[in-house]
Amino acid sequence: MATPPVPPSQAAAGGNFEAPPPPAMQPPGTDMTGICFRDQLWLNTYPLDRNLIFDYFALSPFYDWTCNNEQLRMRSIHPLDISQLSKMTGIEYMLSEVMEPHLFIIRKQKRDSAEKVTPMLANYILDGSIYQAPQLCNVFAARFGRALYHISKAFTTAASKLEKIGYVDTENESETLEPKGGKEAIDFKEVKRVDHILASLQRKLGPAPPPPPFPDGFVPPTTEAEKEPENQQAAEPQPPAVDPIIDQGPAKRMKF
Repeated sequence: MATPPVPPSQAAAGGNFEAPPPPAMQPPGTDMTGICFRDQLWLNTYPLDRNLIFDYFALSPFYDWTCNNEQLRMRSIHPLDISQLSKMTGIEYMLSEVMEPHLFIIRKQKRDSAEKVTPMLANYILDGSIYQAPQLCNVFAARFGRALYHISKAFTTAASKLEKIGYVDTENESETLEPKGGKEAIDFKEVKRVDHILASLQRKLGPAPPPPPFPDGFVPPTTEAEKEPENQQAAEPQPPAVDPIIDQGPAKRMKF
């Protein structure tokens, strides 16, 4: 009977010690784009290549221990053997892109048959640190929300300043303004016309469009704007949502 393979990090600890328990498995769909994992002791002991990269990925909290790859490991078969994975159904990991030894992209997918697979999410190992790639819909939703926030804020600022200019005494409006020091006279009718155009555009500018539907089983991260009470004044532009790339890039994630 074949004995199950021992991960390199456990083998290095010695045979007389108990193997450390696997990291707590996160519920399906848990968003972990705000954290990263790195095991410097493992990196100092073993090289990062396509043969050992999956053993290193299995040490991280991103790894789903119920996947088909884990069943292959328990049978002493390489966990990325596509000839074996294609015969199984369920959750599996595939090594999609490799730039040894700096970048590895591991795609999590659901296999329904030998030909039909549905991508779920992707993790990437960059110079030994493991990250979860953000969903593309989250990136677009954050970028569009941030753009609409700044546009709405710009219109609000412009309208408030033009409103102050429009409140001028009627006596001053009837007076003929002569240019002083080479400056042109202010046409208040033109100012009011521009103010009216900006106000109409601001009314036509609707709220941010809803983001596209998320993949099955994925739970989007809760933003601060969603936690605020619903009776907040709609006239005030909401702060932009957290950008998965700008605000949660590799340099800003919590390390484990």
